[in-house]
Parts: sequence; C-alpha cells; structure tokens
Amino acid sequence: MNAYINWSGGKDATFALWQLQQEGSWQVRYLFTTLSGAFRRVSMHGVREELLDEQARQTGIALKKAYLPENASMEDYDRIMTEELAALRAEGIRHAVFGDIFLEDLRAYREKQLAKAGMEGVFPLWERNSAALVRDFIRAGFKAIIVCVNARYLPASFAGRLIDEAFLADLPPGVDPCGENGEFHSFVFDGPLFAAPVPFQVGETVERAYTPASSQGGNCYKDDGKENNTVKDEPAHWDTRFFFCDLLPV
Repeated sequence: MNAYINWSGGKDATFALWQLQQEGSWQVRYLFTTLSGAFRRVSMHGVREELLDEQARQTGIALKKAYLPENASMEDYDRIMTEELAALRAEGIRHAVFGDIFLEDLRAYREKQLAKAGMEGVFPLWERNSAALVRDFIRAGFKAIIVCVNARYLPASFAGRLIDEAFLADLPPGVDPCGENGEFHSFVFDGPLFAAPVPFQVGETVERAYTPASSQGGNCYKDDGKENNTVKDEPAHWDTRFFFCDLLPV
C-alpha cells in the first residue's frame, strides 16, 4: 500500500519507518517534513535543511517539504497541510504514517484532518512501551543525537547527547524515555535505514524563549531569538523555553 511518513528526522519517525519496511507490505513513497520558511530548519527540532536533505538521501526515499511562514498560526498550518494532502492524494497515496506512541488527543487530531482529505493514519508504534521501544531502537543499530530539550523537564546539558543506555539512565523521573510528551527531540544520523552515516559537527547549544504573540494582537507564538519558529495555539498551555543543539553540515 502506498503511504507517506510524517518525517521529523527523529527516532520515532525513523523507527516507525523501519517497522513498516520490516513488514514488507507498505511502499513509503515520501518523507514529508515541515520547516520554517524563514530559517530553513525542521519545525520544533531546529535541524538545518541541509542535514535533512542528506538524511533523506541516505534513506533513498524522496523528500517532500512544506515551508511554514514565520509565526504561523494553526490556521496557517491547517491550510498548508490541506494543500499538501490534496497533492499527495492526487498521486494515489491514501495513508499517512506517524511515529506517535500514546498521545490520544494528537492522534484524534491527525485522524480528523486526514479524514477531511480522504486519507487514513497508520501508527506502527502505537501503545508500545516507551522504555522497551527506545531500547529496541538502540539494539537495531540506530544512532541519534538530542537536538532539542524542553527546559521545563531537562537541563541544557542533555542537548547534544547521544541516545544510549547512559542517556536513558540519566533521565529524571517522570520524563518519558521516548520524549513522547515533548521533553526532547532527536536527529537520527545512522542505522539500518541509511546507506551511510549522515556527517555533521556538533555546534553550540542555545536557549530560545517563546512568548505569546497575543500581546501583539496575534494568537500564535513569537520566537524572540528568531530561530526555530513553530506552530502554537492556546499559548498558556504551551511550554516556552527550549535548548537547541545546533548541528553543522560537514
């Protein structure tokens, strides 16, 4: 069956793709990623577009990108996604793959939006145990680095760390081992999906604070550091400080 995968470049999307390839009954035709149009970085992960391109090249799967405007609202996001889904469906794709594990409200939102486009969601990792899942990821030979941590849950020192047993042992109580609640995000640079490792250098770690743009007459978030802008709504319910480890293309 034809599908595309919502691709962040992180471990959950990567492992979901790996699971489907192991099944052998799916043809994943595209990796689909949203990026900041102004800064050319993966939404919320902050990974540079050049590294995303190289990552996709090593998987051998075509990459489709959607660029979000600066300080995009949910209305902007939904409009762009509606256009992208229509284009994918016109190519005969009826299924969208996600790396979600247990967030019921997020899955419900995704399935509602897909239904409007005449598509269905596929969730290969759904309701898997997070601790077992991340260890399966490591045992399969994947390598990933932490590119973003939520300051509400983790200190800056976690940014730039590799996902390994030492990393898992150091996670504070209450932090999901897969970061499913948004505690951290990752970039996968090697593993059985890749023809060769993605080369990069670890750059500086920077803190970005997001402030509600509602005080300026909007309903989205404004990044005062002018990096890694993301789609947000209901500002009072969102976390506002993140540490980003910048990865530099080699």
